[in-house]
Amino acid sequence: MTSPDPIHAGFSVVNLAVPFFVLAIIIEIALGKLGKAKAEYEARDSAVSLFMGLGSTASGLLIGGAGFATAVWVWEHRLFDIPMTAIWAWVAIFFLEDLAYYVFHRLSHERRIWWVAHVNHHSSQHYNLSTALRQTWTSEWVGTWIVWLPLSLLGFPPAMLAIQKGISLVYQFWIHTEAIDRMPRWFEAVFNTPSHHRVHHARNPRYLDRNYAGILIIWDRMFGTFQAELKEEPCRYGIVKNLSDFNLLRAVFHEWIGMISDVSQSRSPREVLGYVLGPPGWSPDGSRKTSDMLKAEWQARQP
Repeated sequence: MTSPDPIHAGFSVVNLAVPFFVLAIIIEIALGKLGKAKAEYEARDSAVSLFMGLGSTASGLLIGGAGFATAVWVWEHRLFDIPMTAIWAWVAIFFLEDLAYYVFHRLSHERRIWWVAHVNHHSSQHYNLSTALRQTWTSEWVGTWIVWLPLSLLGFPPAMLAIQKGISLVYQFWIHTEAIDRMPRWFEAVFNTPSHHRVHHARNPRYLDRNYAGILIIWDRMFGTFQAELKEEPCRYGIVKNLSDFNLLRAVFHEWIGMISDVSQSRSPREVLGYVLGPPGWSPDGSRKTSDMLKAEWQARQP
């Protein structure tokens, strides 16, 4: 059996949206300059985000074959035949793909082996539409595509899955902004919004590792990872230990270098596993701080 190339099908969704991305960034910059919207841009920071986006696209084309080939192989051994022409199938994949994204996103924060490929998206200390372009170059290396394989096994055609993943990526562009305060209450209750995603990008202890949503915020509400943005605590963006410059390669690979260094100095298999599969910030003696430790310390200081 054959199907449309899922890589090209997925990328076509994003490619169609590229002019919108560019126009939206230009408008946000203009509104910020005119004082009509909150939009803080730093030229070097935005340039890093742009080149990370370009590099991510190139990386996907060059090394995306393993995930693609695996997805096709799993689909060829599918449990059911799910037609791309069925409306119910598109409804089902909308929810199932979004749940898979939640799982991927949560694991990318909770396990260092995936955090090394995701941390660069959080490395900007600014929050604007250009931040959405700050995408990973190395996600394929660590096998994050594994999360979506059960959908191929169920029988969703690879092209169908790639299209839905593209739709999710396009949706997530507009939520990277401070220009929009809150959406209507019913929308905030169901969908991921700029307010929810600002929390996700914040490094305040209260906000760490929250709001993993792609399109729907319902998964965070269901699984206990939701945190509302609070007026009394503005978001401070970036990572726990922010980078001190705008070096592109450092932004992409600094956590890889850190993990490899830790593993090379490990004194036991337990330490190797901890540094690779443990949460970011894990250390054998607890001298470093994980998100849970930082949140616990913050909570202990509260009245």
